[in-house]
Amino acid sequence: MDHVNRRDFLKMMGLSAASVVLPGCAMSSGQSLPEISGSRPNIVIILCDDLGFGDLSCYGHPHIKTSNLDKLAAEGMKLTDCYAAAPVCSPARAGMLTGRTPYRCGIYDWIPSNSPMHLRRQEQTVATLLRDNGYATCHSGKWHCNGKFNSSEQPQPGDHGFEHWFSTQNNAGPTHHNPKNFVRNGRRVGPLEGYSSELIVQEAIDWLGTKWDRSRPFCLFVWFHAPHEPIATSPQFMNMYEGKKEAIYYGNVTQMDHEFGRLMKTLDEMELRDETFVMFTSDNGPETLNRYRGANRSFGSPGPLRGMKLHMYEGGIRVPGIIRWPGRTKPGSECHEPVNGTDILPSLCEMAGVEVPTGRPIDGTSFLPLLQGKKLKRKVPLYWRYDQALSKPFTVAMRQGDWKILADNEMTKFELYNLQTDPAEKHNLADIQTERLAAMKKTLAGLHAEIDAEGPKWE
Repeated sequence: MDHVNRRDFLKMMGLSAASVVLPGCAMSSGQSLPEISGSRPNIVIILCDDLGFGDLSCYGHPHIKTSNLDKLAAEGMKLTDCYAAAPVCSPARAGMLTGRTPYRCGIYDWIPSNSPMHLRRQEQTVATLLRDNGYATCHSGKWHCNGKFNSSEQPQPGDHGFEHWFSTQNNAGPTHHNPKNFVRNGRRVGPLEGYSSELIVQEAIDWLGTKWDRSRPFCLFVWFHAPHEPIATSPQFMNMYEGKKEAIYYGNVTQMDHEFGRLMKTLDEMELRDETFVMFTSDNGPETLNRYRGANRSFGSPGPLRGMKLHMYEGGIRVPGIIRWPGRTKPGSECHEPVNGTDILPSLCEMAGVEVPTGRPIDGTSFLPLLQGKKLKRKVPLYWRYDQALSKPFTVAMRQGDWKILADNEMTKFELYNLQTDPAEKHNLADIQTERLAAMKKTLAGLHAEIDAEGPKWE
């Protein structure tokens, strides 16, 4: 792809540069939002698995139909610079739950079944913090924060703050159609009929309708398997793309969108829309290798970005991000301030009036100032690391403002990009912006060493 500047980039994504408000990203000129702390909204966090930055209609995909997510974007705020905490699933989830760079937590890669790697009991998750401060909490879908799932040897979703959980260790198995490996609150559910997206949303709807105590605000995490491979898609949605080789993938994203719409409809029917914060995002970029169909790549799209899942370039970590909080987010607004998965914990804590944990480094920052027309003041730069990255030798990345530096673990090789003018990362400016590179190298080296020293070593 040739050089792409931000205006062209926004156009490719179906976004309007004119409607992006800086530095704040919510209200038009002359408007202000009320103070947010203490409002105690209900909270819904929807996470997709391997959904690419360019995989939604509202992010510019020319074929995939995502009417319900398009509606959410029209009703809320679309983030053009939304990031996962890692370019691979388990670390991204750990970062979202803890507000900490996943390497601090010891979650270095996707976690195989029976692995000793897990989100340790000593980590404080956002679900635990909210539960301990009066929230009803539920997790439905993919967990992937431990290797020994549903075992007393490692913490489970219930040990990390979810009072009700209906989860799988990794993928729904043996396929995402009629799975047999879901566990509900420590008990195996057994064979189920239906597709995983449908089952995950139905559990969330049932929990809201029959188990949630309405005297308490709720925090609901819905973590889809879709569109992670091996993909299983209902013919109803595949038929929408008849004749296309990508029908199973396109239909899978549309099926997820349909189930998301069912959940949003339930909130409306329960008259919960106005008091509920909703965020939709993905755990990393689109699958790089199509292992299950024998092809050399999947049908997911990073849009105009460079790289895909497992890459430290933008396509591996920049993902769709949409938030809706009626009265707080301006309908149809757009924001290109960077927001990261590690920002979830401090943001939810602020909106719920809960103190962020002290005594340990928290890398994220609350993004709520963006909703009040203010700039974010990050104490810790945005940082990513993945030792197995396909972008080797570049396994580390850091973003400060519009600038992003990539490095190897030894801090000997570097690339530098201006994401404002070159979001496609085609023009390495390391040999031109030498003073900036030197300053960012120094910051990155210190942060990298600090994080590396904190993470545990697994046997």
